[in-house]
Amino acid sequence: MIDILLLAIIAVVTWCVASDGVWGAAITFVSILLSGLLAMNLFEPVANFMATNVLSSYAWQMRWDIIALLGIFSGGVFGLRALGEKLLPTYAEVHPLLYDIGRWTLGLASGYVVMAILLTSLHTAPMPREFLGFTPERNNLFLVAAPDRQWLAFTQYVSEKSLRRTRIDGTPAGFDVVSFPANPLDGQTMEKWSSFPIRYAARRDIFGQGGLSGSGSSDVNNPPPPTVAPAPSGGGASGF
Repeated sequence: MIDILLLAIIAVVTWCVASDGVWGAAITFVSILLSGLLAMNLFEPVANFMATNVLSSYAWQMRWDIIALLGIFSGGVFGLRALGEKLLPTYAEVHPLLYDIGRWTLGLASGYVVMAILLTSLHTAPMPREFLGFTPERNNLFLVAAPDRQWLAFTQYVSEKSLRRTRIDGTPAGFDVVSFPANPLDGQTMEKWSSFPIRYAARRDIFGQGGLSGSGSSDVNNPPPPTVAPAPSGGGASGF
């Protein structure tokens, strides 16, 4: 089921973006890419703020992550797209062949990135650990590709390269980067690991097993908070 939905998203976005011409497709693609990175950097701090200061019930704590992620992403796309049209109101003349190749290539690239970001957002959804065929360990695009893990890897790569920054203590800050030894008995085998799929899979697992009524509580809006793996230092909740 999830595979067909992802394919449909790619097809719809590709058609819509390509229909805007090569110049518009280029602006849209850049807007999608930048908005996706912005959303990945900010959604957890925004969700934590909303859960603390706006609606703090357990049910809303489970919802704020996906609301913040998709809200920042969609707002960023529309905002940057509008800004691009204001700054570049005219279209450059392009050879007809390059025009068609360019608009369909950028349309397909936009569709794939949008699909990857939406698939990544499902990790944060208030749903059971597995639903509609979605499984965090699975290659969710017809068992061929894992667009969500590709997007997470791209975000991590950008946070360590072009958007690299250092913390106050001088150590580099990257998105969702935590180091563990490949061999627990050998400290020299430190490797970088991603905790994003693990943390959110654990949270969905608790939610799917009835976390709303944990410990026998009859108040479904204020149960004990779920225990999940902490966010890695310098990534995820603290941005990059």
